[in-house]
Amino acid sequence: MRLTAQFLISAVSAAQFPSPDAPEVAFLGRSNVGKSSLLNALVGSAAAKVSSTPGRTRAINFFLVSDQRPSRRMAFADLPGYGYEPYLADRSSLRLCVCLVDANVPPQASDGQLLDWLRSHDRDLIVVATKIDRLSGNQRTRNLAALKMALELDEILPVSAKTGYGIKELWSRLETSASDRQTN
Repeated sequence: MRLTAQFLISAVSAAQFPSPDAPEVAFLGRSNVGKSSLLNALVGSAAAKVSSTPGRTRAINFFLVSDQRPSRRMAFADLPGYGYEPYLADRSSLRLCVCLVDANVPPQASDGQLLDWLRSHDRDLIVVATKIDRLSGNQRTRNLAALKMALELDEILPVSAKTGYGIKELWSRLETSASDRQTN
């Protein structure tokens, strides 16, 4: 089935957010971690703009993603870096926070702080290690283990927007989160 990703709005304040009529998934992470590339890999099109200059995204970009199955009708929110605590704390339709870390970069304190904040606000989350295609098997094993230990995680989902590795598994998690608690 063919997915469609419709750009909804670029919002800088809660007054501009779209109405919460679909379950939302927020994509968070440092600049240049691959948020837009991952979004595009998930929907199979160039919905999100990918920039070679880190930090280009300044607002929350909302996309409505759908196909013929109700479980795949959801909104994706592409967040700029780690900003927008009010969105993360207060958005009633937010079902899952996808926290991206670069598998090629050592664990960062800012990643741990984000996870601690989300946990303290009872937000469901998954940590995704991006750019996994750039690592050999041994490097992948070492880097994922270091990330798990530093971020105090049992699981990190490795993905590659370039090769598609892990995309199917990530979709499964997104669909489960969206269908478990549909927005009324």
